[in-house]
Amino acid sequence: MKQYGIIGYPLGHSFSGKYFTEKFRRENLVDCRFENFEIENESRFKSIISENVELKGLSVTIPYKRSIMSFLDSINAEAKKIDAVNCIKIDKKGENKILTGYNTDIYGFEHSFAPLLKPHNKKALILGSGGASKAVVYVLEKLNIDYLIVTRSPHGCKHIRYGVLHEEIMKEHNIIINTTPLGMCPDVNSCPDIPYEFISKDSLFFDLVYNPETTLFLKKGLEGGATIKNGLEMLHLQAEKAWEIWNNPNS
Repeated sequence: MKQYGIIGYPLGHSFSGKYFTEKFRRENLVDCRFENFEIENESRFKSIISENVELKGLSVTIPYKRSIMSFLDSINAEAKKIDAVNCIKIDKKGENKILTGYNTDIYGFEHSFAPLLKPHNKKALILGSGGASKAVVYVLEKLNIDYLIVTRSPHGCKHIRYGVLHEEIMKEHNIIINTTPLGMCPDVNSCPDIPYEFISKDSLFFDLVYNPETTLFLKKGLEGGATIKNGLEMLHLQAEKAWEIWNNPNS
């Protein structure tokens, strides 16, 4: 039996478990199973690897995308650059297990976001400076899209406070990407504090949140005429990329 799983804490609302269980059933992969490894401390990681002998791959979620890197034998160049791993491939070499870290959020975001771009979408505001924003920054730089990171605690030349956003900035940066958890179920009545009155039909709103399907952030974008998209396709894409990595002998 091939085993896959996810580590994180908490995992009560994990997307991966449901997604892969349904995938295995839909594709008749009767020799595969997926398990949630809810651990309160990353020190349990080694025992999960040693106790689950058929484990082929792991997804990694909050709060371990950075701390888990110290347990790995090697890290893919993209994951190393953004300093975050959300996918681990486990290979056997004799009696030993070789652990390699990847970041599939990069792939998921790029392939969900890039098709939405229009010629007038040249600059972006990234709302939030947490771990999720790093994959977004990586993709924007790859696509040659200039950006500012909007945060409550600026600490770099690319960082600005929410309170300084005004009409000129909003119209010049007409791509707005929410990387914060604001608006996520059950907190559906919250949204990032930006001046929504300055958005237009040229604006593009992308929310990494996928539950609910249309967050308050996206509703406000839609009301202003913006193109909107949530993070569900991104999650599907990154999950399928993880599956490809786990099962590719050359990755």
